[in-house]
Amino acid sequence: MSAAWAAETAAAEAFYQAPEFWVLVAFVILIAGTGKAIFRMVTEALDKRSRTINDRIEEAVRLREEAQDLLASYERKQRDAAEEAERIVARARAEAERLSEQMAVDLEAALKRRERQAMDRIAQAEATALDEIRALAVDVALDAAAKLLADKMTAKKSKAMIDDAIKELPKKLV
Repeated sequence: MSAAWAAETAAAEAFYQAPEFWVLVAFVILIAGTGKAIFRMVTEALDKRSRTINDRIEEAVRLREEAQDLLASYERKQRDAAEEAERIVARARAEAERLSEQMAVDLEAALKRRERQAMDRIAQAEATALDEIRALAVDVALDAAAKLLADKMTAKKSKAMIDDAIKELPKKLV
């Protein structure tokens, strides 16, 4: 009987009266309590990591926008500098062309001036040469006349010529 009674009591005994059941319930409660705490810690850590990642993404987007603004600014400055360089080159070319033309005009004027000076010197040299030739011709003529007069003139004729020259002198001085 005792075995039959034990079997009957065991069958009649409810599952919640068994100690294994309560160990199972305690284990489930323990797991649920610690799981909830662990779940909260994991979700907080994940939320914190998510916020950090979002902050980094926002920072990266902000930095990217700043970099794009800087790039656009530098490209604008580069275009402006290139345009300014083109304007400077154009002005320099125009100035060089103007200076070249001015130098050509100045050179032509200088050449004409030197040509005029050379022509003046040549004319002056010709005049000087003509004066020297005339003076030399006068000297030669005087020498020839003196020689002729000395050869053909007699003392009587020379006295008469001197007297005539003296008489004409007052007329020529007036």
